[in-house]
Amino acid sequence: MELFELTLRELRELLERKQTSSTEITTSVLNRINQVDKELKAFITLNDAAALDQAAQIDARAEYPGITGIPYALKDIFCTRGLRTTCSSRILENFVPVYDAHVVQKLHRANSVLVGKLNMDEFAMGSATENSAFFPTHNPWDLQRVPGGSSGGSAAAVAACEVPFTLGTDTGGSIRQPASFCGIVGLKPTYGRVSRWGVIAFASSLDQVGTFTRDVEDCALVMNIIAGHDPMDSTSVEVEVPDYTSFLNRDVKGLKIAYPREYFDEGVDSEIKAAVFRALKQYESMGAIVEEVSLPHSKYALPAYYLVAPAEASANLARFDGVRYGYRDFQAENVVDMFSNSRAAGFGDEVKRRIMIGTYALSSGYYDAYYLKALKVRRLIYQDFETVFKKFDIIVSPTTPTAAFKLGEVSDPLTLYMNDILTVPVNMAGLPGISIPCGFHAGLPLGMQIIGRAFDEGTIIQAAHAFEQQNDYHTVRPALGVK
Repeated sequence: MELFELTLRELRELLERKQTSSTEITTSVLNRINQVDKELKAFITLNDAAALDQAAQIDARAEYPGITGIPYALKDIFCTRGLRTTCSSRILENFVPVYDAHVVQKLHRANSVLVGKLNMDEFAMGSATENSAFFPTHNPWDLQRVPGGSSGGSAAAVAACEVPFTLGTDTGGSIRQPASFCGIVGLKPTYGRVSRWGVIAFASSLDQVGTFTRDVEDCALVMNIIAGHDPMDSTSVEVEVPDYTSFLNRDVKGLKIAYPREYFDEGVDSEIKAAVFRALKQYESMGAIVEEVSLPHSKYALPAYYLVAPAEASANLARFDGVRYGYRDFQAENVVDMFSNSRAAGFGDEVKRRIMIGTYALSSGYYDAYYLKALKVRRLIYQDFETVFKKFDIIVSPTTPTAAFKLGEVSDPLTLYMNDILTVPVNMAGLPGISIPCGFHAGLPLGMQIIGRAFDEGTIIQAAHAFEQQNDYHTVRPALGVK
């Protein structure tokens, strides 16, 4: 087996036993990227020379604690000092930050090796990574299909064994949905658990940094590094961070599992429903208690989200005006035209659409009718979850209503928005959620979502790992038909 095929844990063990080196692992990963990424198109920017230099410095010390020497890659929404950060947008195509995002600083202190930046939907707005200003990313299970979005590059890179782990962001499902489409593990932590400082904002009350890995143990290892309070982030919460690996290898006997009837409606493919129900039966066989519940306000989550998120995007993206950084129209005759022309040329259609929706929702005479009402609905969604979690430990559901669809197959924005219908409520309530593989249909992976109480990522890691130990879905790799 090649080094690039191994999990983070397996690579760590080899390093600890001095049976390989960071340089050998990084070289293997870079060779794999060069082999498959021309077809996959997960990477926007490679950091190969710097990565090999860093790996050589690590090997010179010959000490490999934690995740030292392990390569990784980042969604291109994280600011990286000296390495361009584009948000897959023309308006930031040549932007090179002068600082690292907080989580990047943490990974740097842990001596992980950054090999590059990954493709995404522009400013994280999309569900297919087809809204990138540069190129669409392809699903490694079928290169004619989407990898999901907005963190599609991050998911595809892990599934294709280009890197053992990546970071992404999740505003309405943008970690869990591509993880489901690509057959890997994707964790969205509780809002406030992981710092957002240095992450270019889409919707500030919804965005959360999270992980992509090939199995749950690797997810726990990465969470041990990136979780924690950051005084530079006013939304970061100062709560104790447990050792997430301590939740591995625990049984689920007596664990109370709820499954919401609203998440198994007719809009969800029968194969996905069947796979999740089989998983629930497995949990019962392991001693868990499984019952149906109702989350009655979930049906309002999507319309409420598409008022709250665009409203916040409208405010956050106002800073991209051609003055301070990013694309500028130097031919404009006056400052007003320069603002308008720079934004018109720099932003893509989906970003413009959401800015207009958000600006309208916040405008005089409409704020109370739309935005304020959406915030009230958001509170009702949270209260539904709160009621269920008084009696249950976790909630289990499908991650997405369908498996990965074909590139270009869904062009209607409203249809694309519906793809997040099962993940959006979790963001609206600020709760943690994880997607893990639970089966296959027609050669495509299917995902199961596990939702937990706020700041109780440990229990969903426990439940996810227990299921993983009973199945081999996470060990199956796509046979990339690259040239």
